[in-house]
Amino acid sequence: MYHGKSLLQLTFERLSSFGNILALSGEEHRFFVEEAAEKSKVNLTQILEPIARDTAPAMALAACHARQENPESILLFCPADHFIPDNDLFRKMVLEAAYYAKSGNIVTFGVRPTSPSTAYGYIETGDEVGPGIWKSAKFLEKPDHETAMAFLSSGKHLWNAGIFLVRADVLADAIARFEPQTFDACSDAIASAQLDGHFLRPGGQFKDAMAKSIDYAVMERAENVLVAPFQGVWSDVGSWNAMSDLGTKLQNGNCVLGVEENVRMVNSENTVVHGTDRRLIVTLGTKDLVVIDTPDALLVSASAEVEAIKNVVRDLAAENHGQALDHRRVARPWGDYDSIDHSDRYQVKRITVKPGAQLSLQRHHHRAEHWIVVKGSALVTCDGKKFLLGENQSTYIPVGAVHRMENPGKIPLELIEVQSGSYLGEDDIERLDDVYGRIPE
Repeated sequence: MYHGKSLLQLTFERLSSFGNILALSGEEHRFFVEEAAEKSKVNLTQILEPIARDTAPAMALAACHARQENPESILLFCPADHFIPDNDLFRKMVLEAAYYAKSGNIVTFGVRPTSPSTAYGYIETGDEVGPGIWKSAKFLEKPDHETAMAFLSSGKHLWNAGIFLVRADVLADAIARFEPQTFDACSDAIASAQLDGHFLRPGGQFKDAMAKSIDYAVMERAENVLVAPFQGVWSDVGSWNAMSDLGTKLQNGNCVLGVEENVRMVNSENTVVHGTDRRLIVTLGTKDLVVIDTPDALLVSASAEVEAIKNVVRDLAAENHGQALDHRRVARPWGDYDSIDHSDRYQVKRITVKPGAQLSLQRHHHRAEHWIVVKGSALVTCDGKKFLLGENQSTYIPVGAVHRMENPGKIPLELIEVQSGSYLGEDDIERLDDVYGRIPE
């Protein structure tokens, strides 16, 4: 978070002046993306990837979708985990590079390195083709420290920002040339896609697309890739070490992210701590350490090892570990819920419903629910009866009862839900009516 805004929300705000926004996400993230778009006051369409296949298939889906309306439309691909504070300078940089993209080139943006970083990939620049823009000579993986030092001193190597500007037809043709199987799978997926509100669900055989990054698939092989200098401040905050650039700097190289009031650092050096409002975090005599406290899990890592968290998450997901697959806070089109506590026979949630929003008309076959309103008012439907609950009032929803909750007020509705029963999974929801189209046909 930066000044209370997620990096995704900041990305949407940065792109808002360019027109239509197309977001590539997974089914499980669609409401988080929608929530960020609402906060950013932008309209967008989401393409929901049936399965994750890395950046090449994702960008192929976007290109195939965009060229249906206008093959020469210019696409700007931006990761959602970058910190770029100057929106005006970013827009100026993109508009200056648009000429080269319109001419049939794939333009990427390289950042002049300020240190021998081993956290980023690099681009080696070739011949200059215009004022401050070069042919790309080579895309390079994250180097070791010695190689990074050589890159820094060469003057020809830039950090790979992973931002691309390209015509829809140019990108589609490049993927078709270098990765025909992926292109055919994505083209078929878009041709048979179903539009559900502003969610576009690709069909066909998307699973046949090869899981590959766009760098491997296209950028390292195409002859029409140009590199423009990135203008302004840029940080890829896809790691916790990089996130420290956004935190509050303290003495002795220490840094605090998140809720500063809940962090105490004593005799600590070069320690990064991410605190929340859940509990107090104290470090004593630590050095070169990263401590990240989230509602889902606690990470304690040596600074030099923190990048390996991606491998840990991958292994946990392969083991079907709950914290790697599910989050405590879950976004929904009507608001969100936070799973506060649970055991085999009960679960407690804090539910927030947006003004004017409503949950689906539903029933459960294995659990009963108790609702206690703590803020706002709730219009409750239970087995055909409707009644209003105010603050500090509660109701009981028996197993099998057909029920719905609505927020008729102008402020968010907050309530505590206590579930009890033999099975508490989210798939024990039989939806009978839903204004968000979540009833399977």
